[in-house]
Amino acid sequence: MKKQISFIVVFFSLLSTLYLLLFLPSCSKEKSKQPFKSEAVPVTVAPVIKKAVPVQVKAIGNVEAYSTVQIKARIGGELMRVNFKEGQDVKRGDLLFTIDPRPYEKALEEAQANLARDTALAKKAGDDVKRYTELFQEQLVSKDDYERIQANAEALKATVEADKAAVENARLQLEYCSIYAPIPGRTGSLLVDQGNLIKANDDKPMVVINQIQPIYVNFSVPEQNLSEIKKYMASGKLRVEASISDDYKKSVEGVLTFIDNAVDTATGTIKLKATFDNRGRSLWPGQFANVQITLATIHDAVVVPSQAVQTGQQGQFVFVVKEDSAELRPVNAGITYGDIIVIENGLAPGEQVVTDGQILLMPGAKVEIKNN
Repeated sequence: MKKQISFIVVFFSLLSTLYLLLFLPSCSKEKSKQPFKSEAVPVTVAPVIKKAVPVQVKAIGNVEAYSTVQIKARIGGELMRVNFKEGQDVKRGDLLFTIDPRPYEKALEEAQANLARDTALAKKAGDDVKRYTELFQEQLVSKDDYERIQANAEALKATVEADKAAVENARLQLEYCSIYAPIPGRTGSLLVDQGNLIKANDDKPMVVINQIQPIYVNFSVPEQNLSEIKKYMASGKLRVEASISDDYKKSVEGVLTFIDNAVDTATGTIKLKATFDNRGRSLWPGQFANVQITLATIHDAVVVPSQAVQTGQQGQFVFVVKEDSAELRPVNAGITYGDIIVIENGLAPGEQVVTDGQILLMPGAKVEIKNN
């Protein structure tokens, strides 16, 4: 009985194997005959448009005061008064410091007294010369006496001139007791206090004044840009924008006013300087600023979003959507402005390019345009 059962199991196993060998090839052939259905790739597109695009050069600059003056005393003495506060705006000619003038007033009075005395002596000597001239002509005085009187008169005349110079010098020293602002600007930290003894021409300034209206921004650009900058600067003023943040909407406008006379051989850059009115005082000496020079404007430039341009082994390309399929199109890309890029050739206005989803695309692939 067991032998019969074993025989039946073996028989059905062989029958099942035979069935598989007969029917599986036919199934696989049927599957291979079914056509492959490709799914559309979802993409985002943007139109190719024409737009005016500025040609710009960008750099990082440093804000510098239009002029800086270290205020120092020309004379020594006690500081009697400080006539401003730290950080105060001052105008040209404003009184800043007053040094004790009393010693210099006395020196002026002494010089004036010496001048008055020597002027009287010189007048007396002049009268003596006139009298001795008549006596000498009448041979009533010797030639030596006559020449001595003349020499004395000339010496006193020179003494008077020296006294006049001494008076002017003493008056000038007295004027130096009052120290005025030589430029308009903003004062820095006060480095001396009232009551201090001030040294003449001390190395340490009393205060520093920075002129911040107008103001400079120094920056450097690669030497490759020099020829273009010189060309456009020769035809007119070049507009320069400076911003403390990355947002150029908050920038201030100035003009390029200086190109250095030599390229820095160590860095291969050229130093430039722009001048800004700085009416809103958004620029402050010592700050770093983002700078961009607008050289020219390309009118009716063909542009696409920057993310549409891809780079492959054969160069730059974009995917153009035509009749729900993707066409790979080689392009020559130019300058970038913000989030757009200029296409010099390869595209025409009105065409649609893929801006997102390129990684899943291949030439001729079906596409499904997603909503932006």
